[in-house]
Amino acid sequence: MANARAILSLLQGCNSMRKLHKIHAHILINGYQHNPSISEKLLNFCAVSVSGSLAYAQLVFHRIHNPQTPAWNSMIRGFSQSPSPLQLQAIVFYNHMLSASHARPDTYTFSFLLKACEEAKEEGKCREVHGFIIRFGYDQDVVLCTNLIRSYAGNGLIETAHKVFEEMPARDLVSWNSMISCYCQTGLHEEALKMYDQMRISNVGFDGFTLVSLLSSCAHVGALHMGVQMHRFAGERRLVENIFVGNALIDMYAKCGSLASALSIFNSMPKRDVFTWNSMIVGYGVHGRGDEAITFFGSMLMAGVRPNSITFLGLLCGCSHQGLVKEGVQYFHMMSSEFNLKPGIKHYGCMVDLFGRAGKLKEALEVIRSSPSQHDPVLWRTLLGSCKIHRNVEIGEMAMRNLVQLGSLGAGDCVLLSGIYAEAKDLQGVARMRKLIQSRGIKTTPGWSWIEVGDQVHRFVVDDKSHPDSREIYRKLEEVIHRASLVGYAMEESSLVAAPESNTQEYCWETSTSYHSEKLAIAYGLARTPEGTSLLIVKNLRVCRDCHNFTKFVSMAFDREIIVRDRVRFHHFKGGHCSCKEFW
Repeated sequence: MANARAILSLLQGCNSMRKLHKIHAHILINGYQHNPSISEKLLNFCAVSVSGSLAYAQLVFHRIHNPQTPAWNSMIRGFSQSPSPLQLQAIVFYNHMLSASHARPDTYTFSFLLKACEEAKEEGKCREVHGFIIRFGYDQDVVLCTNLIRSYAGNGLIETAHKVFEEMPARDLVSWNSMISCYCQTGLHEEALKMYDQMRISNVGFDGFTLVSLLSSCAHVGALHMGVQMHRFAGERRLVENIFVGNALIDMYAKCGSLASALSIFNSMPKRDVFTWNSMIVGYGVHGRGDEAITFFGSMLMAGVRPNSITFLGLLCGCSHQGLVKEGVQYFHMMSSEFNLKPGIKHYGCMVDLFGRAGKLKEALEVIRSSPSQHDPVLWRTLLGSCKIHRNVEIGEMAMRNLVQLGSLGAGDCVLLSGIYAEAKDLQGVARMRKLIQSRGIKTTPGWSWIEVGDQVHRFVVDDKSHPDSREIYRKLEEVIHRASLVGYAMEESSLVAAPESNTQEYCWETSTSYHSEKLAIAYGLARTPEGTSLLIVKNLRVCRDCHNFTKFVSMAFDREIIVRDRVRFHHFKGGHCSCKEFW
């Protein structure tokens, strides 16, 4: 006869339902089905293990006499880890627990419930569970409060998550990391960086998780100075050797315009994975240095690292921005022929962009028609942007018709076609686009520009008056425009008709491009930094032609290097020239 200890040992080593069935038979034959330790271990494997079965777990559970809290927790946890819509069964089991047993929920119960609410995107249930946590007196528990933060944030309730964080009687590093991660994952990078300042004031330690999240936020908003501080901190604690921190540092430096620093980190890393190589290849790609991206790719293959789909996005991006059409086509075909990687919508978008930028609009059109994603508006919008560059009315109108048919027409699309009409001196076409936006009530997402001055990141929008130093900024901008005009700057005529700040979103029909967001950011940077200091501007949208021209002349007039990272690529302005060489 098998004893209880032997059965527990068998359950401990069980790795399949087939073995579980045999062990369960031994349990029943030897009369151990009512042994609490054995029944709970059996149930836990069925409900929680990747090799288990929730259906079988339910059969086991319903045969347990008077199940206690651990048994209920196993079932609730099992459902919380299940695919949608099974997660909500965790709530159902919890309600049964309250109504049909004397078992009392504990912190584990609520942790599993909050996970279910997060995965199922049930904000109402999340609030309901929060109420139960308060009712049972667990609202001061640090672990539960941290899980509450994640659950609320996972349901898009960032302010509520922050309120829970602020009301915590004590916070550990995991709590801080969770709040920072929530801000990063929802795109609130400025808020994440404010948490960094609060952590320093509160003398909270940092770890690799903290740094990876904060470096990601630095990368998104171009906070190079803050990123350098974090690099120094990581070096002092030998965290740079952590491959995740190292990769985050490479990504931060590359996205903040410092490829030399990114390369230095890369060369110093004792271990590298595909993400390490991708960060450099993508970095070179968005800086328009396709040749160097290709060289890095060759080194990657020689190092025995297998590329993935992101690798090829970086290569195609670099080829597109440098006009390497032949090479781009070669790498696109290499994806599937040599590495068995299926091109996605972004890869096809890069190919449309590759041909479009090079003026091969018919080839770009053929890529769309041969793509399995030919009904994706991203491809037609990319083609429309290329038509704007090359002033092609016919194909531009075709792209617009397809966007209308797909029900995906945006204000930025109208502005692009309006710009094409304006450059063709077709004022009736411009008027039609203006009327179309007004009649359809098409809304836009405003463009933003960030600049880091000192330890603060400042954000501007078009015609922005919200900054506390607005008067000073606008006075400085008038001076900047005047000095730029003395060395040759003049606003483009077409910009006075329809002034897009991007090829997709921000636009201004009546207002001059004088007050586009990057111009305000540049004026602020010139006013608040010493002469000779480089400026880094980060935009969420593509720079318009007038602002690109403006920045060239400002770099000459003020003898400054100005780096602009827009939605598409980097532009390094110096001495009246741009690194893109007008190929953008």
